[in-house]
Amino acid sequence: MSTTSSSSSRDGGDGGNGGAGEFEGPSQSRQRFNSAVWPEPFLEALATQVAIDAALSFGRLAAAPALFNLFQVCRTWRTVSQSDLLWQTLTRRIWHRNHLLHPSWHDEYIYRHRTARNFRVRRCLYTTLHFPPNDDNTNDSLSCRCLALSDYHLAAGFSDGSVRLFHLLTRLHLSTFHPHQRNHLGPFSRAVCGIFFTDNRVVFASLDGDIHVASVNVPGAPRRAHLGDVVTDGVLVDFTGCNRWWIGLYAGVPNRAFHVRNGNTEELVFIGGTLTDPDAVTGWHLLTDLSEQVGRIRITSEDRAVAFTSSKVLVFDLRSQMILGEEEFVRRINVGAADAYDNALMFVNSRGVGNVREVGSLEEMCRFMARGGVIGCMNGGYCIICCSGGGVRVWELNHGQYLYSFRERVGDRTSALIADERYVAACTSDNTIHLWDFGAT
Repeated sequence: MSTTSSSSSRDGGDGGNGGAGEFEGPSQSRQRFNSAVWPEPFLEALATQVAIDAALSFGRLAAAPALFNLFQVCRTWRTVSQSDLLWQTLTRRIWHRNHLLHPSWHDEYIYRHRTARNFRVRRCLYTTLHFPPNDDNTNDSLSCRCLALSDYHLAAGFSDGSVRLFHLLTRLHLSTFHPHQRNHLGPFSRAVCGIFFTDNRVVFASLDGDIHVASVNVPGAPRRAHLGDVVTDGVLVDFTGCNRWWIGLYAGVPNRAFHVRNGNTEELVFIGGTLTDPDAVTGWHLLTDLSEQVGRIRITSEDRAVAFTSSKVLVFDLRSQMILGEEEFVRRINVGAADAYDNALMFVNSRGVGNVREVGSLEEMCRFMARGGVIGCMNGGYCIICCSGGGVRVWELNHGQYLYSFRERVGDRTSALIADERYVAACTSDNTIHLWDFGAT
């Protein structure tokens, strides 16, 4: 086998199949197979389908050993492993990665595979991030409300409306963004309710509905992209977005749960929805008491958003503004432990049962026991739950297998938790930001 294909599969995921090195070589009958009649585009399509089928059946780590077997058929089939177009397709379909951080798509695939493997076996580097206090506050007066990750940065939003930006590779605090000042309705109206990254910008919003945009690379005050109107719209309880869409989840005024904006023009394209109508009173209470969580909103793949309240989950198409699916919960859920990522969503109910669903159909993928789960998040392969007592536990999301607990405990009160394909970050009541880096080395 050529170096190109072996470096990807030698690290082969388990997915129930073991490492790629455990697979036997091709039989004599397979070696005698005349593959010259198969054109290269057909072989690339076959390799793509084999890898995707393995990932869907046994998890993403199973794709590499499946490809290893395929490439052993003969020399002609093995040359397909040198096609960067093949690795580009597989990186996009399996790892949902659309741009490069490494020299080639083959290198990118290897990196994603090894990083996911690190997640499975708890191979990571742990550190904490530190930052200076506000000029007019002490760290003790702040409360971290939400976190956001990009390839190179982490942003943390606080109860005073400030957002702190960190560089992930150096672990250094880069800057602090403060929102524009104005009259406030309630002591926590400026509290940050959502942050996300787009290209070289960080976008964040506060409970009063204000939306600000700041440059990651150019120092300076953030620009206010939208002036919120609490009386007309209600309280902005969660906010997220991507390059194409910005979406806010509101509570307090009937029939205005969702506000969708065009991510390029920043113009409002939709207002409507009744999801949070039953939680209007709780929404207003957030302006004076941050102890409750009303709802969560997440953007997943294919222009879909997933919204949660304690009694319902709803899948929303951002292009057509149509509801694709919804379900009432038999038992109330902990909104802080609800999340969605790519094609899966998860939530933990009042009995501590974690449930993973497929976003498109809301069909159940697996269940797991997460008793004591206080706050949770997920990435493309794993569910991460911070439990009472400060332990952080990890489950595999395809079959609900419990994997391990982090060696480090984060304390009894975790206020924010987030994960992507490389990092897990948590912020605790003492405003310590804990960071676990699973990046392949």
